[in-house]
Amino acid sequence: SMREPALYYENNLAKSVALISTLRAAGIERLVFSSSCSVYGVPDRLPVAESTPPNPINPYGESKLAVERLLLAYDRAYGLRSVSLRYFNAAGSDLDGEIGEWPRRVQTRLIPRVLQAALGVIPELLVHGDNHPTRDGTAVRDYVHVGDIAEAHLLALDYLEAGGASTILNLGTGAGHSVREIIAAAEAITGRAVPRRFAPARPGDPPELVADTGRAGQLLGWRPTRSDLGTIIGSAWSWQRKISAAA
Repeated sequence: SMREPALYYENNLAKSVALISTLRAAGIERLVFSSSCSVYGVPDRLPVAESTPPNPINPYGESKLAVERLLLAYDRAYGLRSVSLRYFNAAGSDLDGEIGEWPRRVQTRLIPRVLQAALGVIPELLVHGDNHPTRDGTAVRDYVHVGDIAEAHLLALDYLEAGGASTILNLGTGAGHSVREIIAAAEAITGRAVPRRFAPARPGDPPELVADTGRAGQLLGWRPTRSDLGTIIGSAWSWQRKISAAA
């Protein structure tokens, strides 16, 4: 998003404005929005609670925060209630192997790139930054399984249908894993080496982001049950092998 800010504002903000306006015109009164932990930027303390003042440091986070604020304005003005779910790092694939992330040669998410390197789909994993102020120098993120995120969406709809007020909730596990830890776990699960090369950290990438998910548990009764690294990486590995075999 630092290289192509217009693309992110167009896709995340301008198109969301058009969609939300259309929903209002159609009489829709409830909406669940996929937001992002990137709205926090580089927080002063961890884990990050929803009360942490947002301070995005890249256009992606700025565009997501703008939509959150738009939704709150629509509630005040028009009564369209919403739940904005701030995903931390969505990862993994369907546990039954039926669906997963669409295969792309140029993959941007860490775990699919790690697995592509293990399979030889790409020659090596490029790791951005090994001198972050973290326990091993690589970036730390809170990974949450897509199945747990899907469940949170259903619970958020139930909450709104029961009359719940507009709110913003974190979706994560409360535990962070570094890039080096992800690589080590992937090598253990796949039985393959992950060739990698280190490069400078990218502008706009926070060193560490870990969620406080207490409010999601309190308001929705949500608990991540599929988000251990073994399940996340194992399901993603099964999917990656499936699509590679079909290619």
